[in-house]
Amino acid sequence: MLKRTLIGIVRSFESTGEKAKDPALRTRHYNLPMDKLWDETITLLKKLPGYKLLHEVKNVGEIVVERRTMLGRTQDVTLTLFSITPVHSAIDIYSASRGSLGDFGSNYRTILDIYGALDKKLAAYKK
Repeated sequence: MLKRTLIGIVRSFESTGEKAKDPALRTRHYNLPMDKLWDETITLLKKLPGYKLLHEVKNVGEIVVERRTMLGRTQDVTLTLFSITPVHSAIDIYSASRGSLGDFGSNYRTILDIYGALDKKLAAYKK
């Protein structure tokens, strides 16, 4: 966690991907069709405290939410959902803080928060 805070002093974004060095930031895969994963994700984000749904484009698989940090900064979080097969979908997240200073690891914690909530809700479908 200290390493994340130190990186966050200069960096104000974080993203996930298939080849992420940190296992916590690897793309999440679920044994669910894209439509079902989309519905579950939208429902979860609407209920997650501190998150405000701004924009959703289902045909592109993109959801944009806004989150305020404890320090009052605003983060723009983009979730990208994509279909791998008809019954297997995945989610990647990109989180960036507005402003020029680093985020002290808050974008990293935001991604872990969303992934944690999704993993808990969709535990039966996690790949």
